[in-house]
Amino acid sequence: MADMKGSTLISAQTETGMPFVGQWPLVRELMHTLWHGRSVRTQLLLVVVLIELMAGLLGGIVTIIQARTSTRIEIAASMELAQLLVSEAVALMQQEVPAEKFLADLSSPLRLIRHVRIVVKDAAEGSLPVGTSAGGSDFTPGRRAPSWFAALIAPPIASRDVPVIVNGQRIGTVEILAEPRDEIAEAWGNAVALAMVALFVNVAVVGMLYFLFGRVLGPLTGVAHGLADLERHNYRVRLPRPRARELAAITDHFNALAKALDATRTENEMLNRRLISAQDDERKRTALELHDEVGPSLFGLKANACSIASAIAELPDAIRSRLNARIRASLAIVEHLQTINRSMLNRLRPMALGHVPLRDILSELVQDRARQQPQAAFSFTTGKLAPSYGEAIDLTVYRCVQESLTNAARHAQASKVTVALSEACNDVCAGEQRSMQLLLTVRDDGCGIDPAAPIGFGIRGMRERVQALGGSYQVDSESRRGTCVRIMIPLDGLDDGSGT
Repeated sequence: MADMKGSTLISAQTETGMPFVGQWPLVRELMHTLWHGRSVRTQLLLVVVLIELMAGLLGGIVTIIQARTSTRIEIAASMELAQLLVSEAVALMQQEVPAEKFLADLSSPLRLIRHVRIVVKDAAEGSLPVGTSAGGSDFTPGRRAPSWFAALIAPPIASRDVPVIVNGQRIGTVEILAEPRDEIAEAWGNAVALAMVALFVNVAVVGMLYFLFGRVLGPLTGVAHGLADLERHNYRVRLPRPRARELAAITDHFNALAKALDATRTENEMLNRRLISAQDDERKRTALELHDEVGPSLFGLKANACSIASAIAELPDAIRSRLNARIRASLAIVEHLQTINRSMLNRLRPMALGHVPLRDILSELVQDRARQQPQAAFSFTTGKLAPSYGEAIDLTVYRCVQESLTNAARHAQASKVTVALSEACNDVCAGEQRSMQLLLTVRDDGCGIDPAAPIGFGIRGMRERVQALGGSYQVDSESRRGTCVRIMIPLDGLDDGSGT
């Protein structure tokens, strides 16, 4: 029955959202903030500081126990000594001092006894002012220990009474009271001095460990930065070899991995460049065949059709009208085939490429798309450009602009498309050794690219072309905020685009 009630209570707390189990995420978050979210250096220093705090706490406990024991032993010894001295003083003074001055002078030889307070009383149990001796004259108020420390150290209050008997008559009493304040103050001073030395040593040790951990763990930070560079596809990064054997092994493996990835990427780029070059060569041959064979053949068919139309002028009207209808249909088919042939030629390879400046070819491409999409505004701007950058770069830029304009018109539903092309200096270059690159930007104000949509063949083909030339392809797109395609192609150290 009790188990059922407990289960009901737990389920009720869970259903009502009471923080029964909800405290665990808070604990995990706190642990992450205090421990898991810290660096290795901080974690090691926290462990050292925690060990030092535990050692300090243990040392404080041992110090208090030792001080308490030594204080009790010292007070007990002082009480025994004071009692012995009082007895001896009473025995000696009885022989030289008259009885009426005995009590008044009794406290004089007892003033220097430490850790006790002596009070001389007459037979009427009245304290004599001159006979009061505050033992432990070396005690000063400035050395007073804190009350909590005194409470831990102070022994139980003890007192002893020594009767003073002269000629068989009791004339007074000497009261001996324990006075541990000076001993406690001395223990407190020793503890404070020891704590200050320990604090200075621990701070120095933590500082040295902070420096040493930084030197030892520095290569790990370098490995982290190197992995970040690998994630950004910078496979030419290399790490310096540290002296520590274990870290040196990690660094050697990292450099070997980076070297292997760099070699693999170079090989893939070469294969990709050759593949794209082979595709372009095949397209070039196909375009030449279409231009040199299919184009003239279609032109010949059109000329023959026109010749036949002229030759049937002398035939009867009924036959001439039927033949003219057939000839007009044939001419329409030929013109349609010529249009398809020109379109295929442009898709396979612009025939003007390599003969007309790149700026003019792209301008004509943008104007052609503007005529096809009159509802959208197209603009083309250029900076400093050479007439040509080689067949590989010119064709890659042309294909990227062509595909980007097609995507903007077909998918983005954009009302404004801007194309910009110019030479630019690489951001990482400085001084005289400057690396130039070709920067292409195609921006539209369309609906953007859906992040969940798969990458199309057009975008994949553009990326492969650009990467084959050692460049970078980046697409920035937000929903309802348009798309921006940025392409950077290095202009240094490239061949003529043959890819062989």
